[in-house]
Amino acid sequence: MENNTNPLLCDPVEGICGIPDNAESGKVVTQNTQKPVKVIYFTDPICSSCWGIEPQLRKLKLEYGNSIEIEYRMGGLLPDWSYNSGGISKPSDVAHHWDEVSVYYDMPIDGDVWLEDPLQSSYPPSIAFKAAEMQGKEKAILFLREIREMVFLQKKNIAKWENLEIAAKKVGLDVKQFTTDFNGKAKVLFEEDLHFAKQNGVRGFPTIFFIDATGQKETIYGSKPYAFYESAILKLYPKAIKSEYTKSWEVLFSKYPSLTAKEFSELSGTPRAESEKQLNELVAKGKLEKLTTKNGSIWAVKN
Repeated sequence: MENNTNPLLCDPVEGICGIPDNAESGKVVTQNTQKPVKVIYFTDPICSSCWGIEPQLRKLKLEYGNSIEIEYRMGGLLPDWSYNSGGISKPSDVAHHWDEVSVYYDMPIDGDVWLEDPLQSSYPPSIAFKAAEMQGKEKAILFLREIREMVFLQKKNIAKWENLEIAAKKVGLDVKQFTTDFNGKAKVLFEEDLHFAKQNGVRGFPTIFFIDATGQKETIYGSKPYAFYESAILKLYPKAIKSEYTKSWEVLFSKYPSLTAKEFSELSGTPRAESEKQLNELVAKGKLEKLTTKNGSIWAVKN
């Protein structure tokens, strides 16, 4: 598979498909409407560090959306519990780890899901993401966010079909099609992601590849401050222009229907302590609603 584009993956939103050149050369001819920098994001629905970089990723999309195209690849973090890795050999070990990570990233995570309704594997939600993606990239990203909020904040086991189905309905997927794809084609696509990650030596998540049109690559492993991601783009594409965007709460919540205080702070440029205060005032005014976990809160537009 070429890094730039896989001919099997069409982007219905942009109307772009990779058109494979004659087989011998192995080159993939891309339409010139593609953005200058391809971002390949290896992630997993239950990866707590990936939840930790949501603020940076969301800001990157607002500031450099014109220059980058992000492709999500599922990593297969937890096949099952038959293996023992790094001091985590059973679900209850994860609970404490998640609580620590939550404080470290300043993103709300309630590790108690691992005590109350532990996941047996991260494969079902990963396959579900691939099924969602078959109905469009944007919906799939909304779906991924939804299942992440479910597992990190609502302590819901997102390996269970009923929770995946609830999330699919909420983000407006065709549930019948979603079910069919989940049980069929999406499994194959997920296997391809696992293979692709392996081929490229990806061992942990988040791993993010930034690739330009000539195949030059910058790699960022793990959760890093915003400047790291920004400089990777600028190194490959110095002409990238940072978009100015309106930082009012109305506009930010219209782009992202739910935000943590850390996300709101990152996106609005409000100091962190101030951001929480501002969000709580909006709750008091009846503009936003707030979900509080033992390790922090998330705010959403009031329906």
